[in-house]
Amino acid sequence: MRKLLICITACFLVLLTGCSKKDEKHCKGKGLLYGGFMTYFLYGGEADAPAVTTAVTTTATTKATTVQTTAIVTEPPTEPPVRYYTSAAVYAPDTDNIIFHDKIHESVSPASMAKIMTACVALKYIPTDTVFTVGTEQALVSPYSSMCYIAPGQQFTLYDLLTGLLLSSGNDAAYTIAVNTARIESGNSVMSDYEAVEYFCGLMNSLAAELNMTNSHFSTPDGWDHHQQLTTVYDLLKLTRHSMEYKEIREITATAEKNVTALTGQTFNWKNSNRLLHENDTYYCPYAIGTKTGSTVNAGNCLISQFYINATNYIIIVTGCPTDESRFEETLKLFDEFCMK
Repeated sequence: MRKLLICITACFLVLLTGCSKKDEKHCKGKGLLYGGFMTYFLYGGEADAPAVTTAVTTTATTKATTVQTTAIVTEPPTEPPVRYYTSAAVYAPDTDNIIFHDKIHESVSPASMAKIMTACVALKYIPTDTVFTVGTEQALVSPYSSMCYIAPGQQFTLYDLLTGLLLSSGNDAAYTIAVNTARIESGNSVMSDYEAVEYFCGLMNSLAAELNMTNSHFSTPDGWDHHQQLTTVYDLLKLTRHSMEYKEIREITATAEKNVTALTGQTFNWKNSNRLLHENDTYYCPYAIGTKTGSTVNAGNCLISQFYINATNYIIIVTGCPTDESRFEETLKLFDEFCMK
C-alpha cells in the first residue's frame, strides 16, 4: 500500500513538473530530482540502493579540412659590396685588360698621383745623375704640403730628388725638379720660377697628349688642387703603364724606406707613404710593388698601386676615399676579389 501511494505521488510530480523538448536542458535537472525522490521512497535511503545514472549521449560531427600550401623559398637579394671610393679600376697591363672598372671616365683631381707624370717628364729629358740645386722655387710650395724637407742651397742628383718625390711625396722636391728640368730643357737658365713651372706643366700636358690621356690636364707639378687640373682613372691607367718603362720609377716606388745623403752632406730618411709596402703595417701586402699615394681636399684619399702575383702584373687605382685607411682597405678588397684567383 505504501509503494502504491509513492507511485501515485511520483506520477503526480512528473505531470506537475514535466518538461518539453524546448526546455531539455532544465529537464535533465528535474529528472535527477525525480529519480532521487523515487529512490528515497522506494528504498528508504538505504546504503545499497542502486545508483541513478543519467546517460547523456552527444553526437559530434567534425568536418576535417585539409589545406595544402606550397612554400616558395626565395634567396634574400644579394647586396652589392659597399665601396668607399668615387672611382676605381683593376687592370692587367701585360694583356691590356681592364678586369674591373667603376666610373673610370669621370673627372677627378689627381692629387699627388700627378707626381708620376712629373717623374716621367723629368726622366724623359734629364739624365738621372744630373745635379739639381734647391732654390727660391720653394716659395711656391703650398702651406700644409707633404714634404721631404729639402732646403735652398742643398744639392741632389735627379735620382735622389725623385726618391724624395715618390717616397715621401715631397711637394718641395716636385718644384725643384720642375724648375730645374724646365731651365735645362728650354735652354733658358734665367727663366723665373713661375715661368719655369708653367713651362714644365706644358711638358706634362704634351706627354699626356702623347699617351692619349684625352681627359687630363695638369697645372701643378705636385698635384695640388687647381681648378684646371683634372684627370680620370682611365687616363691614370695609361700613365701608370707608361711609367713602368722607367726602371728608376719601378725601383723607387717599390722601396719602403731609404736613407739619402745630399751632395752637400745633409742626410735624409725618406719613408714611402704607400703602407702596402711596410712589413710592420696593418695593410702590408707581400705582392705590392708600388706605386703612388695622393691626398687633397678635392681628390680625397687616392692610391695607384701595383702588384705582382702568379707571374702577372696588376694595377689597381682607387680615388676619393674618405680616409687614409680606406684607400688601402678598398685596394686590398679589389686585389683579393680580382687578383687572388
